[in-house]
Amino acid sequence: MKVTQGQFSFLPDLTDADIAKQVEYALEKGWAVAVEYTTDPHPRNTYWTMWGNPMFDLKDPAGVMMEITACRREHGGKYIRVLAFDSKKGWESIRMNFMINRPEYEPGFELVRAEGPGRTVRYTLRSHSTAAYPAAS
Repeated sequence: MKVTQGQFSFLPDLTDADIAKQVEYALEKGWAVAVEYTTDPHPRNTYWTMWGNPMFDLKDPAGVMMEITACRREHGGKYIRVLAFDSKKGWESIRMNFMINRPEYEPGFELVRAEGPGRTVRYTLRSHSTAAYPAAS
């Protein structure tokens, strides 16, 4: 099961040239670029571990690509994403977010059903990857 999150998630995986073009676009807009990784790609897991610091005032995508390569070298078996943060007043939020690396095997999610009082039924998505990594990072 291929996890689909962020921009381009329904397209084939981006090549390094594609990633560099997207980073270049973000830098042209004046956005800070960051690289993050995790073992738990649950859609509500917004707290991925940041690789290094966000790259503010960077002008050349080669610097980001260098960080991506280093992150892949150390965390190649995890999910890695690139995000671009717009710090302009009025926006101050993520403007781009896309995965650039995923594990060879993606275990997917489990739908957990819990019945409550009366006819209450609650559903939760649980990432199978958290079973392999008890302290997901």
